[in-house]
Amino acid sequence: MNKILLTGIGALLLVSFSFSLSIFAEELSSSESVGHSADDAYYLEMIIGIAHWFTGIGTVVLAVALIRTFKHMEAVTKMTSIETEYRLRPWIGPSGSITKMEKSISDDCQFEITIKNYGEIPAKGVTAKFVKSNEPLSRKSFQSSDVISYELGPVMPTMEKHYWFFINSDEWKKADSGSEPLFTGLYFEYDVTGKKSGYGMLSEYNHTSKNFVHKEMWIDQ
Repeated sequence: MNKILLTGIGALLLVSFSFSLSIFAEELSSSESVGHSADDAYYLEMIIGIAHWFTGIGTVVLAVALIRTFKHMEAVTKMTSIETEYRLRPWIGPSGSITKMEKSISDDCQFEITIKNYGEIPAKGVTAKFVKSNEPLSRKSFQSSDVISYELGPVMPTMEKHYWFFINSDEWKKADSGSEPLFTGLYFEYDVTGKKSGYGMLSEYNHTSKNFVHKEMWIDQ
């Protein structure tokens, strides 16, 4: 931007100087037309021609500089708009992995995942959705009737909240022993300027490493 600005200023000065030189030469030629020799007239005409030539070049350079300046300003405005759109909004996502809690508040096995607002403004309301299956899941699985939803409420910037989900003890024993596969899906949905945004992850429990392996993660905005 600084180079474009300096080029424009230089072109403007060149046009001004050339225009002034042209006017001065024409006035000198008209005021002293009497008594001039042929050589003097030739030099005056040459000065006028050079001044007009520099004026033309300066005008072209100035026009190019102005066009580039407008394009640069347009690009800066667009980038600023995108930066504002992406920064000044909530971003909800996990800050850790899925962990099994040692003690459960029910007869089922209790699991926990922590989410965090990585954005710069609050998320007014976050809804957690959970689905599990012995068959591989997909994004469309969150549209089924088996989905469990829970309102987590607002999440402030840099704030963390814990979400719990439960798996039947017998089902967990089979998954933990490797005799039956276990697939889970988590989706955290929230509003951004009247539109739905969300973070989703599809995982599979690995009985060998004793943890949930994320098969797919995505952001909807």
